[in-house]
Amino acid sequence: MNKHELQPKFALAITPVVLTLLVIGLQIFYFGVFEPHIPLAIGLAITSLVGIRLGLKWKDIEEGVFHVIHVALPSVSVLITVGMIIGVWIASGTVPSIIYFGLKILSPEYFLVASMIICSFVSVSLGTSWGTVGTVGLALMGIGAGFDIPMYWTAGAVVSGSFFGDKVSPLSDTTNLAPAVTGTDVFSHIKNMIPTTLPAMLIALVIYLIAGFQLVGEETVSFAKIDAITSALEANFNISGWLLLPALLVMALALKKYPPIPSLFAGVVVGAIVAMVAQGASLQSIFQYANNGYSIETGVSQIDGLLNRGGIQSMMWTISLILIALGFGGALERTGCLRAIINTIQNKVQSFGGTQAAAIGTSFATNLVAGDPYLSIALPGRMFSPLYRGLRYSTLNLARGIEEGGTLMSPLIPWNAGGAFVISALGLQIGHGHMENLLYIPLAFACWLAPCIGVFYAATGFFSPKATHQEMKRWKRDDEEIAAGFPAITEAETQAPKS
Repeated sequence: MNKHELQPKFALAITPVVLTLLVIGLQIFYFGVFEPHIPLAIGLAITSLVGIRLGLKWKDIEEGVFHVIHVALPSVSVLITVGMIIGVWIASGTVPSIIYFGLKILSPEYFLVASMIICSFVSVSLGTSWGTVGTVGLALMGIGAGFDIPMYWTAGAVVSGSFFGDKVSPLSDTTNLAPAVTGTDVFSHIKNMIPTTLPAMLIALVIYLIAGFQLVGEETVSFAKIDAITSALEANFNISGWLLLPALLVMALALKKYPPIPSLFAGVVVGAIVAMVAQGASLQSIFQYANNGYSIETGVSQIDGLLNRGGIQSMMWTISLILIALGFGGALERTGCLRAIINTIQNKVQSFGGTQAAAIGTSFATNLVAGDPYLSIALPGRMFSPLYRGLRYSTLNLARGIEEGGTLMSPLIPWNAGGAFVISALGLQIGHGHMENLLYIPLAFACWLAPCIGVFYAATGFFSPKATHQEMKRWKRDDEEIAAGFPAITEAETQAPKS
């Protein structure tokens, strides 16, 4: 048997997954320490032992580990660049200016709704949820603190908007990956996501609107606190509208379809220039902020807690977690464990409704155990495509399902790459005993509502397109695989119906 196509039995394949989740649960819920690094490393070791039992050499497992890490290195590069942006944009006055104007302009009752809409717009423009969370999202956390809105509510709105904007942006890597692995085109894929995206967004907006009025009232808004924050910002930074230039530049470059990393790095450079011109920062201090983050003591705890962050080094906790999680996912893929689990699921479903629900669930489960949103899209996309072709349903359904279970669910899993970044960039301090801030997970309504709506559509047949004759013609032409037990595509199925 080809070592790259190992098919362990289900009981053996599921063993490292179950044991790893148990160790993670022990660390987080029993010991009360949010540091999933060692449990995931133990999971990698257990998976390696399974691979050796199946006849693999360590070199084979190592190749699988580093292959997945290599594929995800662009995301690590984004993390490093966003770390620099956070430190430099605080020093330049860009983030302080956004917080200042937000506190002056935004209404507290509508703040959560505005946060989701703003993050959606920026994320669609940038094509990166992480970049949006680390820049605009960070500033919105400061505005929310000024309005006395709990961090987890603001974080939920930021995550909802940022990851939904990323999901429908043609500039997003995951939005391009999903149709690529399922054999569709990106614009058809985006159009097919609207039936789940739009209702989820609208429901989330209504919830945030109601919550805004419940959380904020005339008797609860501390105008003295808002004045203290804005006064502290004015005392320590030159506040001006033109300081938003670095953010506007990044958005402009993204709209012109420049790649995300060069666009974000251009924001670092322009932010550094603005910091030196507007705030009087030295070049040496800019290097310090970009590497170790910004540091300030204003005497206002909310401002100090928010602005003392950023820099490449602040991302190392997140990057180390992501690398270990990716290694675990790579080992699961190379040993065939993930493939065996997915095949077992496939064998249990034959209807379209069951298949769509299984695809969404498998993407979420891959996110859960492998920690990598890319793997959670690529692997189920490859594995389920033949089943959709056999059922004669468009693989656009599969592309939508794996985006919902992959892209949207990744920030809701704390040890996933997306979740780890959200916790770090927004300063939720889960690792310092603030476990209540994990409430951002259920409060990111748009992220988990979309998969639920997708499962409902699958069960009812709504917005679930069947394969067109053009699509089946392409499958037949390209000799695409059809799942076992289903008939091959016939010539008649590839012909347009006569009028």
